[in-house]
Amino acid sequence: MASTPDPRSPRYARQRILPGFGDEAQKRLSAAHAVVIGAGGLGSAVLPILAAAGVGTITVVDDDLVDETNLHRQILHGGADIGRAKVDSAAEAVHRQSAETTVIAHLGQFTTETGPGILAGADIVIDGSDNNETRFAANDAAVAAGIPLVWGSALRWSGQVGLAWGGTDYRDLFPDGPDADADTCEIAGILPTVCTVIGGLMATEALKLLAGVGEPLIGRVVLFDALSNSTRELRYARDPARDAGPAVSPSPPVAVSRDSITARELADLLGEARPPALLDVREPHEFAITALPGAVLIPLGDLDARIGELDPGAPTVVYCHLGVRSASALARLRAAGFSDARHLAGGVDSWSRTVDPALPRY
Repeated sequence: MASTPDPRSPRYARQRILPGFGDEAQKRLSAAHAVVIGAGGLGSAVLPILAAAGVGTITVVDDDLVDETNLHRQILHGGADIGRAKVDSAAEAVHRQSAETTVIAHLGQFTTETGPGILAGADIVIDGSDNNETRFAANDAAVAAGIPLVWGSALRWSGQVGLAWGGTDYRDLFPDGPDADADTCEIAGILPTVCTVIGGLMATEALKLLAGVGEPLIGRVVLFDALSNSTRELRYARDPARDAGPAVSPSPPVAVSRDSITARELADLLGEARPPALLDVREPHEFAITALPGAVLIPLGDLDARIGELDPGAPTVVYCHLGVRSASALARLRAAGFSDARHLAGGVDSWSRTVDPALPRY
């Protein structure tokens, strides 16, 4: 049986005492499964942070071997790793950081064909790859699975970090699809500290989402310039034309996930003669701020002990604030025999934005 980090460990004491974090957030990290695409410069910053913070399961995806030219920025690897698969070297480094973390090394590419299988059971995907084709494949697979994609890029003296989730995704920024002629580090160069800054921001966003704290980067991109040591923010929004008809995508379509449901789809189901049961897995203070009518509140940390209060034969939709905790809850429901269960993509926040603007947001 795979081990998971003990959320009560003194190792995590300094983050458990953070205002708004606490024991429940640490439990969510321990139960979480993060997929990290790329064990290079950005992955070298992201992977050890996730492991050190207590994320329970990490899948590393990369098809490359360690090269000497990687070593100035890809600090997960050393001289003795030259010629090895990056996923193997990265997995060993993560185990050294946290022996309790389950690490899955996937030697291969993340594509439109392999992506859905790699993301099965994952709560979040973090893309630090170095090519646009992979970024768009990760975006489309994450959208289909109803999970967040944290993405980052680094080149020359600058980098950027964004989030594909909550009604906006990477195609809203780049509607024309992948650019095969985009520069790479091999051609344009890269300052190593740009990777650590951008990777740190990516890991921060991932930890916030998994722990259910803070404000996610929905509709925003953070831009970092090392030469001036400055950051700025770019805001963007969903293109309404994308929802007006069938989406036109230069990539093969990804199968729709049976795990998630959109807010609009849920609204239609609630109007039927036999609406689904609603399960809210947030904390009581969140429930007091806003909730869907008729929802039953069972915080995620109490779900295993109280799952007997629910009817496994009833159609069930589980939701949280933004969709991360509900994905974890869904896995537990399925394991307990809830065959007709899904979770609300984007959480109650998506409902407020797309169905009922009168429902308070927080």
